[in-house]
Amino acid sequence: MNNLFPLSLPTFTTMLIGAALVATGCSSPKSEAALPEAAEAPAPAASPDEVQISAAQQQAAGIETGSFQWQNMTTEVQANGSIEVPPQNRVSISAMMGGYVLSVSTLPGQSVRAGAAVAVLRHPDYLKLQQDYLQSRARVTFLKEELARQQVLDAEDVGAKRKLQQARADYASEQAAERALAAQVKLLGLSVARLNTGYIASSVSLTTPIGGTVKAVNINPGQYVNPQDVLVEIVNRDDLHLELKVFEKDVAKVRVGQPILFTVQNRGTNEEFKARVFLVGKAFDDDARTVSVHAHLEPERTDLLPGQFVAARIQTAGARQRTLPEDALVQAGGFSYAFVRTNQSANGRATFRRVKVRTGPSLANAVAVTPLEPIPDTTQLVRHGAYFISAEMGKGQGGDE
Repeated sequence: MNNLFPLSLPTFTTMLIGAALVATGCSSPKSEAALPEAAEAPAPAASPDEVQISAAQQQAAGIETGSFQWQNMTTEVQANGSIEVPPQNRVSISAMMGGYVLSVSTLPGQSVRAGAAVAVLRHPDYLKLQQDYLQSRARVTFLKEELARQQVLDAEDVGAKRKLQQARADYASEQAAERALAAQVKLLGLSVARLNTGYIASSVSLTTPIGGTVKAVNINPGQYVNPQDVLVEIVNRDDLHLELKVFEKDVAKVRVGQPILFTVQNRGTNEEFKARVFLVGKAFDDDARTVSVHAHLEPERTDLLPGQFVAARIQTAGARQRTLPEDALVQAGGFSYAFVRTNQSANGRATFRRVKVRTGPSLANAVAVTPLEPIPDTTQLVRHGAYFISAEMGKGQGGDE
């Protein structure tokens, strides 16, 4: 008996109590550590469209709240087009009469002033035209004197009336021929006054009626050119403007005076330029069912080129609307949603409710929104971090969204 129980009963009892205390002391820290976790556990949501987010989660996710902001939002019409110049600022130079190119004095991209020679032509027909003019001019002088003689004879009642009438008709007819030939000489670019002195030019210079930049040179020395051939093209860039194509469904929204934002394609930058509508076409392009819209650049630019393609946004209307940042909206199930903060406890835990909104135009990261239920302007909404709240709501619903 003494061998089986070497310790006395009081001693054995004391050891059991001590072991129990040690076991209790070891398990106590785990129980205390579990309390904060229980405090952070999400409380059940009152509805499927609500979720509770702790203060620590809000800070980590960068959630910010605030009210609607009222901004003047505009609606836009998308249009494509190009940079152009008015017809009077674009010249195609041709020869009035066919001839051979003697010399070319310009290159593509070169700047030229109004009246500058761009090429020189020669041909025997140019000589023949000047000869015909001089002969007609001499004949006019002769017929004028003949008419004077017949008038004297008629006054003395010596000459026949028929001869006077014939002289008068011949003189008037030759005057008409002389004026026509003089006009042809001027069209060639030759000086009639110089031709009247007896000088006959063997070549003709082609000049540009406007100053600008040479767009194309389609000739070379020795080439024969016809009157219908375009020899040189000149473009004046002093009045660049946009020529846009607006589809039939959007034409009614476009008005003179509306501002335009546009970018130049293949420019290598996303720089936006400004323009303003000054002309809206009144007829459709039968093939594409579009209407031409013209706009002045604001301000005028010298670093753009005619023919460059542009993508434009015509600002067609403006109204003050409630807006939220893009980061405040989420898309789910084909709808747009924002989050309203419905409650916030003393420890920072907040309850957020999802509400449907209809989105409108956007401007500088702000989106016009129209809630589909009444919401006062002073309501606190999530302005940043909406996607985090949407993800937490999806967890609460088993990720079925």
